[in-house]
Amino acid sequence: MMFQNKKIVQPPFLKEGDKVALVSPAYWVPEEAILQAAEVIKSWGLQPVIGPHTTSLNVDAYAGTADERAADLLWALNDDSIKAIFCSRGGYGSMHLLDRIPLETYRQHPKWLTGHGDITILLYAAASAGIMSIHGPMAFQIASSQEPATTITRHILFGTMPQYSVPFHPYNRCGHADGILVGGNLSSYAAITGTKFHVTPKQDIILFIEEVEEPLHAIDRLFYMLHLQLDFEQVKGIIFGTFSSIRYDLQFGSVEQMLTAHLHDLDIPVCCGFPVGSNSCLPLIEGAPCSLDVTPTESTLTFDVSGAKNSIMIEASAPQLMK
Repeated sequence: MMFQNKKIVQPPFLKEGDKVALVSPAYWVPEEAILQAAEVIKSWGLQPVIGPHTTSLNVDAYAGTADERAADLLWALNDDSIKAIFCSRGGYGSMHLLDRIPLETYRQHPKWLTGHGDITILLYAAASAGIMSIHGPMAFQIASSQEPATTITRHILFGTMPQYSVPFHPYNRCGHADGILVGGNLSSYAAITGTKFHVTPKQDIILFIEEVEEPLHAIDRLFYMLHLQLDFEQVKGIIFGTFSSIRYDLQFGSVEQMLTAHLHDLDIPVCCGFPVGSNSCLPLIEGAPCSLDVTPTESTLTFDVSGAKNSIMIEASAPQLMK
């Protein structure tokens, strides 16, 4: 398993004129959204190329069959003229591609893979192969708005790293931590933990998770699963993102209150309310060395990525408590 035995690789930063692929590994999105995203990418000075099956529709849900979706991702990975890959959306379906994409392919053709939610599964497959990726906005979000997340993602692709500052949250725990950033959507992350596609580095990690449209008891169960399957002795800091459209079927004041209660035996910094999730997805660099500082007034997250041209400070508003 390469993530354990080799230094994780940072894909090359982009330059004007580079090709960027748009693919749909999971749910389908209308062709109009893909074309609008392509126009935004073109405005960045890049050349968008669209996967052959990106706008296909299978069983009224997926962007083509599993073989077609895998073929598009393999095409984008194997074509060395393509320097980055944007996934069109998540939903469900990335799991179908795991056995169809050899881990060696990510390692042999390092390039930035971008997405979140269900795409967490593919980001972590790339990380298991030893390649950094971007947990960030997808094509349908790039097409619909010019949110800060889109602009920050463009900065990252061209070599400017964000430094995030998030206001105080009542369930934070103060402290400092250094480690490799791993995580993503809780349902997707927990589904692959303990499999051959989930290989944590033999060093300290900072874990981040987010979730959408799950009952509170399901989040509780999934986090317990993760705690049991993941070696939490390696976890030196935790970032809880947004938990949107949650169904409160247990008696807790908030998701954050429930989850931090599970960490009573860990003396590590905890940052709650970081704007990463379905509603606001500030890009994070999966597999990158980073530092987390949680103080009584704010939380800051910085990345240590070699070859970065410079950095930009981002003051991010933390979402209010869900309940």
